[in-house]
Amino acid sequence: MSSHSIPRRTFLGTVAASATGAAIAAAVRPGLLGATATATGARSTSTAPAWPIKLGVASYSLREFPLDKALEMIKTLRTPYVNFKSVHVPYEKTPAELDAWRKSIEAQGFTIVGGGTITFDKDTDADVEKYFVYAKAAGMPTMVSTCVPAILPRVEKFAKQYDIKVAIHNHGTEDKNYPSPYDVLKYVKGMDRRMGLCIDVGHTVRTGTDVVKAVLDAGPRLHDMHVKDLADMSSKDSQVAVGEGKLPFPAIFRALQTIKYPGYVNLEYEINAKDPLPGMQVSFAYMRGVIAAIS
Repeated sequence: MSSHSIPRRTFLGTVAASATGAAIAAAVRPGLLGATATATGARSTSTAPAWPIKLGVASYSLREFPLDKALEMIKTLRTPYVNFKSVHVPYEKTPAELDAWRKSIEAQGFTIVGGGTITFDKDTDADVEKYFVYAKAAGMPTMVSTCVPAILPRVEKFAKQYDIKVAIHNHGTEDKNYPSPYDVLKYVKGMDRRMGLCIDVGHTVRTGTDVVKAVLDAGPRLHDMHVKDLADMSSKDSQVAVGEGKLPFPAIFRALQTIKYPGYVNLEYEINAKDPLPGMQVSFAYMRGVIAAIS
């Protein structure tokens, strides 16, 4: 595939994706949404606006593409919000290079919402702080991260010093430290407010955890969210486009509104790495349709 062209399936998928969002708002059953409609189907007349849900992209979804092509593809999703993976913003860049990168990204209309997942693998000041230097220079307000629990106090120290939020990512049954959001919460609940978690909804349900309850229980400790969908709630390899699986997205988004979640809901599309955009477009169309329905 040429580095100057978007995959052909993108254009074939766009037509279907553009129609999906409009259909979802009419198709989602009120029973899944809570009391959003009367018995006759009329919309509530409440004038209070729904809490906004901000949809973004984890650039890991586009890991097979160079930065310029990834940004071109993200523009088709009509969101400015991006969490950047190191494949697109290498750790080895100098602070000056990162600052120039940040200015270029922002000049193109994007908002840098975070970076990661970043692994703190050594418990020394130098090895932890280098990632905070990286994130600060790149304009990342949140670091989606992981580390062994013993390193968390040192991470907290630099989170306060650099005023950067740290969102520890749960990775499901394979993760010996943080399989579910509750495994993160038990460590960060007494720490500085900047220490929190990134709930990965797909990894969460694979542990048998109620993801909606986890969102509600995380409350202000929820600093980031990665979304994906699964056809089999216990299988990592069953990932599909959002809306084609079994995760309860209307209830998840309702929970985010309930806690007044101020962060971003970042699509982490891990399948079809060579041609991810059609599935990402379908995912965004579905999520926008759900948001419209519950709002």
